[in-house]
Amino acid sequence: MMAAEKGAAQNSIAAYERDLEQFLQFNNLGLKDSIHKADIENFLQDLHTRGFTPKTIARKLSAVREFCKFLYSEKIIADNPASNITAPKQEKPLPKFLSIEEIKDLINTANQSNDYRIRRIAVMIELMYATGLRVSELVGLPNNAVNNEKGLITVLGKGSKERIIPIAEHTQMILAQYKEVRHEFIKKNSSSPWLFPSVVAMDGHLTRDAFYKDLKKLAAECGIYPSRITPHVLRHSFATHLINNDADLRSVQKMLGHESIGTTEIYTHIFKQKLLKTIQQKHPLGSLGCKKEKEDEE
Repeated sequence: MMAAEKGAAQNSIAAYERDLEQFLQFNNLGLKDSIHKADIENFLQDLHTRGFTPKTIARKLSAVREFCKFLYSEKIIADNPASNITAPKQEKPLPKFLSIEEIKDLINTANQSNDYRIRRIAVMIELMYATGLRVSELVGLPNNAVNNEKGLITVLGKGSKERIIPIAEHTQMILAQYKEVRHEFIKKNSSSPWLFPSVVAMDGHLTRDAFYKDLKKLAAECGIYPSRITPHVLRHSFATHLINNDADLRSVQKMLGHESIGTTEIYTHIFKQKLLKTIQQKHPLGSLGCKKEKEDEE
């Protein structure tokens, strides 16, 4: 159902499977056993006791909810035991992002390498930062996804939903240059449908894990703490810098592939913090309170 009706990605399906197996094993339940509200509540309490974060608990509850909803819709169970169970409240942390200078440093450092693999990372960083792609979307891009004539890239995102993202001329030029050396990553006398092919990966294209590891190594070379960078940080950087430069929120939402505008609005909080800091530092009345205190002391 998740694959055929909802178009869930394979990674999402695998995560649901792990979470459901954990729930069933905790309660010593089989697929044909009845599920009760207490089973779900006890499972959530155990996760909380073991120190799982509210975000992780909410994700696992989502899997159980979806499962119970499916069982109820198929008339396998008489009522839905998960219908009135609420997820734990969770604070949304502000997205981490890199500065424009740090992004440029990563790209320039990678471009100076004599290793084709490292220079390819520069292309991938540039493309990710220019489009806000998810890492799974990036590594799985077909070779024909980029239309340089129209300056567009076609992406198949979550739920198999297609979106089209404009790419700047500089990024188009970088991709055109990369395609001249793309054959270095394909077996001799062979072809590949992927933009970023791999001769060792089972799927035929560079894996998320390989990109993640190369990105960490590159960050260390640039003097950036590896803990500060992940592929998703590049996506956050794309959105943050657009919002900070007055990009339309709806446009950013479409480029990121967010279903809800609420998900995109998290980036406006970063902008508000920046704006508040600017007002405090630059506005003539920003330090009025401090001046008044000094006058009172005198």
